[in-house]
Amino acid sequence: MTTGGGGGGERVMRHRINPFRKRPVAVAPHPPPAAARSFHASLPGYAPTPLHRLPGLADRLGVGALRAKDESHRFGLGAFKGLGASWAVERLRATGHLAGTLATATDGNHGRAVAWAARQLGRRAVIFIPAHSAPARMKAIRSEGAEVVPVPGTYEDAVRACAERSASAGWQVVADVGYEGYLEIPTWVVEGYATMFEEIEEQLAAESAPAADVVMVQGGVGSLAAAAVRHYGIRNGGPALAVVEPVEADCLLESALTSDGSPAPSRGDQRSLMACLNCGEVSRGAWPVLREGVDVFLSVTDEYAVRAMRLLAHPAPGDPRVVAGESGAAGLAGLLALVEHEPFREARGALGLSRRATVLLLVTEGATDPETWTRVVGQAP
Repeated sequence: MTTGGGGGGERVMRHRINPFRKRPVAVAPHPPPAAARSFHASLPGYAPTPLHRLPGLADRLGVGALRAKDESHRFGLGAFKGLGASWAVERLRATGHLAGTLATATDGNHGRAVAWAARQLGRRAVIFIPAHSAPARMKAIRSEGAEVVPVPGTYEDAVRACAERSASAGWQVVADVGYEGYLEIPTWVVEGYATMFEEIEEQLAAESAPAADVVMVQGGVGSLAAAAVRHYGIRNGGPALAVVEPVEADCLLESALTSDGSPAPSRGDQRSLMACLNCGEVSRGAWPVLREGVDVFLSVTDEYAVRAMRLLAHPAPGDPRVVAGESGAAGLAGLLALVEHEPFREARGALGLSRRATVLLLVTEGATDPETWTRVVGQAP
């Protein structure tokens, strides 16, 4: 583990080359990815999201090739979360356990996705969200017909409020974070994200393009990263996986720093610009998969997220313009830090970053908070 200077008050950027890494990763049996993909293809508005080439930015960063999976186009929701929420709701429906009211906690995108999935089936949705969240994200959730419940405090406070209220009211929680007594449905959410990675494989094959050597994955509670491990880590010879978190919400990194790989909370204040990654506790269902399957955990300051948003919005000549929200740009923020931040030299080596490497970014959201995006980038989305 290395520490180095950065923003975020007294907190600094850090990394951990995972000492618990195994290959291949052992995962519990689950439906084949084709099942979720077939279901998603049946939904109104489904289409594979773009996989952009960014040769100009790749040259600037000193890597062989750079690809960006642009989830801002997913189901008209502006983020990838519809994949996991809809599949989890479908599995509840298929097992006969779909309640009249669905509930979840969110930093924004997952809540809208659950509300959207509930609306498809004529169900009510109640979404708990930190009270300081962007008004635009709350408005987007309400646009799906859901009730929004602002909760003072952090995302974890919203998770607890959702669990308590749902238990007393008989609502079905559809969360992407696993905690004691609630582990199965978050695993279904992870299964739903497999569609994104299946699309990537097909898009690369259609272009006869090389597979990724390095995949940069957002942190949060760890559900998307767990989906990446499930896709790439169950076989030998897959790409190196790097998980990126804000310095103020780095529960995955903190967990990797424990002596035995036990889950540990972030010590940050969870008020990063990367709003949808402001998670203080790891998903208990995702962590065992991440502990075995991630190569490098790293935390970055908001400065890098700002620069990443601007680089994608104001592209190099020949590159497409990509509208990436604060959390959507986190993968590029991590790559920037790996390339530029000297204390991350060890992590660069562990990942195999070089002028021959192909790097995959997951742009997990577009401008889901247009006001912040415009302020950061200097123009409207």
